[in-house]
Amino acid sequence: MDKVEELQKILDDSHNIVFFTGAGVSTESGIPDFRSQDGLYNLKYKYPPEHIISHSFFYAHTEEFFEFYKDKMIYPQAKPNACHKKIAEFEKSNKVITVVTQNIDGLHQMAGSSRVLELHGSILRNYCEKCHREYDVDHVLNSRGIVRCECGGIVKPDVVLYEEPLNQEIMFQAVNAISKADCLIILGTSLVVYPAAGLINYFTGKHLVVVNKTATPQDGFAELVINENVGVVFNQLKVN
Repeated sequence: MDKVEELQKILDDSHNIVFFTGAGVSTESGIPDFRSQDGLYNLKYKYPPEHIISHSFFYAHTEEFFEFYKDKMIYPQAKPNACHKKIAEFEKSNKVITVVTQNIDGLHQMAGSSRVLELHGSILRNYCEKCHREYDVDHVLNSRGIVRCECGGIVKPDVVLYEEPLNQEIMFQAVNAISKADCLIILGTSLVVYPAAGLINYFTGKHLVVVNKTATPQDGFAELVINENVGVVFNQLKVN
């Protein structure tokens, strides 16, 4: 039995499934990851990219933050790929499906997934820091310089920046979902970003699977490890 057939058998055998997804799920939609050779962190900028997308940089160099953010963090043409679509299909197959994602692109929801826990927020939501009015991503893209509200306040993306805590309610829901799942599928993440990666430790179910191009710290604990593009793997799966 090849590895994709093995994954198919595990999915067929499981009822309550959590898909834990990272940047590798969205690269096939044209969104670069962070740590690969062509990733965001290897770009040459005046400041290191990981410094630019920090809480302190946002307030100290707001205009430069938005310049980078609009250029490198928002991909309005991106569409869900085979992996996003297949996960959404599993939700319609009488299984309990939860997506816990580190991604901020909203592609899981665009594909049709209804239960998505966004650990790091979303580019699709933006709020005025002064009056709390909500703005969509088009408002950010079409603004020049610092993105502002009609009231004059700065509009901040609902994205967790470095130095900022994760949303505790979302974390609680993620822990709850993972701890109750009988199957956890880790997709397209190297599991090096904490505290998100630490959520995996709450899994006590039957099947742990890792699908990622490179090795992860969880490989030794997994029932099945597939070092391949997630889209290639999910294209071969059937929803029974």
